[in-house]
Amino acid sequence: MRLISGFLGGRRIHPPQNMQARPTTDLAKEGLFNTLQSMLDYDDCNCLELFAGTGSISFELISRGAQHATLIEKDPLLVSFIKKTAQAFKIEEQIQVVPANALQWIQSGGTTYKLIFVDPPYAIPEMKQLPDMILNANLLEQDGLLILEHTLKVNFENHPNFTKQKKYGTTFFSFFKA
Repeated sequence: MRLISGFLGGRRIHPPQNMQARPTTDLAKEGLFNTLQSMLDYDDCNCLELFAGTGSISFELISRGAQHATLIEKDPLLVSFIKKTAQAFKIEEQIQVVPANALQWIQSGGTTYKLIFVDPPYAIPEMKQLPDMILNANLLEQDGLLILEHTLKVNFENHPNFTKQKKYGTTFFSFFKA
């Protein structure tokens, strides 16, 4: 896995071999960030990554100029990996890792974010409810952007906050506005 652009561009991350997460592929990540380039100003962006896994999306956001990223991940092995990687990249001040179940954390609410990226396990039963859960918890800023990674099996086009969908290989990203 590599970081694509920004001041960390070209750096590689080496996730634990025995992790339970399914990282976003480099192809899908590159396509996503090409799309985001025209949609988002990273300079004043505070971000939330739910089901963070390796944290590669947040590392890419920080590399491109995002001010801060909060990562929610319940796997202790991955929490430790994210923290160590942030230290190695010297961005630990810009990264907050919260060891928690993302579904439970959503309900706690609190801070709002300009960008929320969600990459849940594709088989979770709550997949179709995730946009409403996040929007109802008021986690997304008024002009913010919510991106949900999923497979072809799920379609969000009829959701009232849906704006568009992008496909990269077998990976789908659905975009929502508050």
